[in-house]
Amino acid sequence: MTSDAGNAAPVPSDAPAPARSSNRAPGKGADGPGEAAPETADAVEVLGLVAALEHQAFARLAADSAEAPDLEQSLALSRFAARCGERRDRVLARITELGGDPVAALGRFDRVLEDFDTRTPPSSWSERLLKAYVGYGVADDFCRLVARGLDPRSRELVAEVLGDASHAELAVRELDAACAQDTVLSARLALWGRRLVGEALGVVQRLVQRPGVARVLDRAEVAAPEQETPATVFNELTAEHTRRMSRLHLTA
Repeated sequence: MTSDAGNAAPVPSDAPAPARSSNRAPGKGADGPGEAAPETADAVEVLGLVAALEHQAFARLAADSAEAPDLEQSLALSRFAARCGERRDRVLARITELGGDPVAALGRFDRVLEDFDTRTPPSSWSERLLKAYVGYGVADDFCRLVARGLDPRSRELVAEVLGDASHAELAVRELDAACAQDTVLSARLALWGRRLVGEALGVVQRLVQRPGVARVLDRAEVAAPEQETPATVFNELTAEHTRRMSRLHLTA
């Protein structure tokens, strides 16, 4: 943020970070008077997305717990669901601190994954695990990228919320065991993974078109000045997907 020379007010430590100057078009993250309120509103928008994903993960994992093939996995998934609820509430509390309406912020993304879920119904427990690990993982990776453009406190919170890899480890362990002696399953899951990432990137494509999300993403400076931010985002997300599939010894 900028102000008249010699009259700059001190910036609170948890205020959204001002955009750094770049060669991008004016109005996309450029410094200017009266920028604090819009940046805070954009932060609330992104935090609403993160909270909505955690809220939906809570419901999804609770349902997965009921469908788990054994009691051990059921217990683990129910605990993961409880953690999602706790993480969601931490994000909602941060929205309140920023002066936003947490329920309204979460509600704006109430159906963010609805089309993705409609288009990718799993037909087996293995497909369900891979969808959680690969498909929803793309949304988490996108939130990590966008969070680079948030104020320090919000950015740190998002990193902590998305840093719990317990569910991913369970998925990798179970899928590794299932695929170890079944080459047909491995081939089928490789195809399933490609379908999942394509549909998940479609969700991202819609998210980057939301003005608030786009402004925070631009402030994150994930692309060099001469590059297009969306293209860089999709490249990073695709690379992360490839790494996930490699952990499972599946072709991306």
